[in-house]
Amino acid sequence: MKILVVGGGGREHAIVWKLLQSPQVTEIICAPGNGGISQLAKCFSVKTTDLDGQVSLAKNENVDFVVVAPDDPLALGLVDRFEAEQIPAFGPRANAAIIEASKVFSKGFMQRHNIPTAKYRAFSNADEAVSYIRTEGVPIVVKADGLALGKGVIIAKTVEEAEAAVKNMMSDGTFGAAGAEVVIEEFMEGPEVTVLCFTDGQTICPMPSSRDHKRALDGDKGLNTGGMGAISPAPGYTDEIAAQCMEEIFLPTIRGMASEGREFKGTLYFGLMLTKDGPKVIEYNARFGDPETQVILPRLESDLFEIFRATVDKTLADLEIKWKPEATCCVVLASGGYPGKYKTGFEISGTKKSDGIVFHAGTRFENGKFLTAGGRVFGITAYGADVPEAVENAYSAITPISFENMHFRRDIGKTFG
Repeated sequence: MKILVVGGGGREHAIVWKLLQSPQVTEIICAPGNGGISQLAKCFSVKTTDLDGQVSLAKNENVDFVVVAPDDPLALGLVDRFEAEQIPAFGPRANAAIIEASKVFSKGFMQRHNIPTAKYRAFSNADEAVSYIRTEGVPIVVKADGLALGKGVIIAKTVEEAEAAVKNMMSDGTFGAAGAEVVIEEFMEGPEVTVLCFTDGQTICPMPSSRDHKRALDGDKGLNTGGMGAISPAPGYTDEIAAQCMEEIFLPTIRGMASEGREFKGTLYFGLMLTKDGPKVIEYNARFGDPETQVILPRLESDLFEIFRATVDKTLADLEIKWKPEATCCVVLASGGYPGKYKTGFEISGTKKSDGIVFHAGTRFENGKFLTAGGRVFGITAYGADVPEAVENAYSAITPISFENMHFRRDIGKTFG
């Protein structure tokens, strides 16, 4: 099978790496890819949001199957376009991807189907949003309605911070159309857990739990990022809580989407908070998380392509998906300044000396050298008998790698019970 993987980050590198372990996969191409992916697959400089370009590439290259990994092309309907061309594609159609693409939709959906989540109100008028904040008080959470690269969520500890977030999103247009509406939520407390699930619209198969670390700096300080590291499994996510999530959150979500004519096929990401009142949904994503994918796929024993195929064919119930017992940790190496301004083009050294799994995110390969080309440059993943050992091994695997202005958190997996 010849496969096209759409995307070019650490998540996509992990997907390509795992797909190549399938005996059914003979060749992979990637668009746009990155420096690391280029060592495993032929890369084409087609933007993920260039739907015409992606479809033309798939047809010109005679691919047998497509994996659409990022959020934007899913929301824009790239899977719909491939299906119209009779090309099997893994990922939800646009009318299902809205569960991530619009927080106004997802919060309303949870309310309609009695899925536990934070109390909220949605606003398209900035003055009304500010008035609500002043009434409710702080801490409070302000979220841009649309896709904002994981940066459209502000946890405001003061009224001034919350008002500034509303102004930033709605009046200043920092996130463009994504911030035209905002969702304002009550602040929930408790440990966060991510559970990714394979689903074909009828059957849902949870993957091992993980925990992402969003803040840029140690001690969960600094700006929100796309993710600075992850561990799997997540401490505190017991079998009892998993069973509760299946009954109260996972199954109602799949059934609710189907009942609204929005059958969800692909990877559904549940961002959860384990509150004193039980698990609640923080957010949905319509695809693999990044960097959660880099700790989850290394734990997968089963054939990833078989799972993707079964998801598209709606035969997921026929598969037994097996996972390795080892824990994993991924530490992200970022460009200094990320998620703000940063410089790129620095030469990278030491990747071949690392004894971890080196997933490239923001890199390019030129004249036999890897150069930095993004905010998050690598995700370095390692196994361990438990989370503390995996954390220790991941940090050890970073040691040989260097590039100018390299930044990473030193407390991934260490600050949680």
